[in-house]
Amino acid sequence: MSGPLHERIRADFEARILAGELAPGDRLPTEQALMAQYGCARMTVSKALSALAAAGLIDRRKRAGTFVARPRVHSMILDVPDLAAQIRERGQHYAYVPLERRIRDPETGNAAETQLAGAGRLIQLDGLHLADNIPLAVEYRLVSLAAVPDIADAGSDDTPPGTWLLRHIPWTEAETRISALAASPAVARLLQVAPGTACLCVERRTWRRAEGVTHVRQIFPGDAYDLVARFGPSGGQEG
Repeated sequence: MSGPLHERIRADFEARILAGELAPGDRLPTEQALMAQYGCARMTVSKALSALAAAGLIDRRKRAGTFVARPRVHSMILDVPDLAAQIRERGQHYAYVPLERRIRDPETGNAAETQLAGAGRLIQLDGLHLADNIPLAVEYRLVSLAAVPDIADAGSDDTPPGTWLLRHIPWTEAETRISALAASPAVARLLQVAPGTACLCVERRTWRRAEGVTHVRQIFPGDAYDLVARFGPSGGQEG
């Protein structure tokens, strides 16, 4: 391969990873070993590794080494949807009812909240999504004020926080968890269903690089919402 040496190094390892010669979790040679192997400076090796990391093929861990990245299944299959836009696309009237909005510290002993808050605090934004004036989903959302300071002054109008975040805050990684649960009395009251009704719970976390952005739980009546993911054998891009 002609061209800059860092591109040849990047292409060599990309080919080995995609061919399965290097499996997820495998450790790559040290920078010193690569410098000796290719007869080049550290900057050349670092440039090649940075390109592989940017493509999501490797993870560079400080003091631990460089490893072949494990597939990020969630971000390859499910995009982060705008629920308000989805409802309107179905030809229904959409509305959002704020239920609670407050700035608080992470709950003591709650590792997930502490990690999301980082060096700052959290804003809690709970609300109810309606389609044609019928409750569709209860939403419980936490947003990191360290990552999204502007949301504290975004107002409390009828724009759902998920829509606001998609418009203003880019995310680089998302994790989605889908589960079934029975409606608690509080959730049942908001959704106007009987306690114990089967519901769909969609829990999502998003990050911007290593910084947590938001954690949201949306609970839908089981017969009111579904999720469809379309993807091919090569993974492809999010749609």
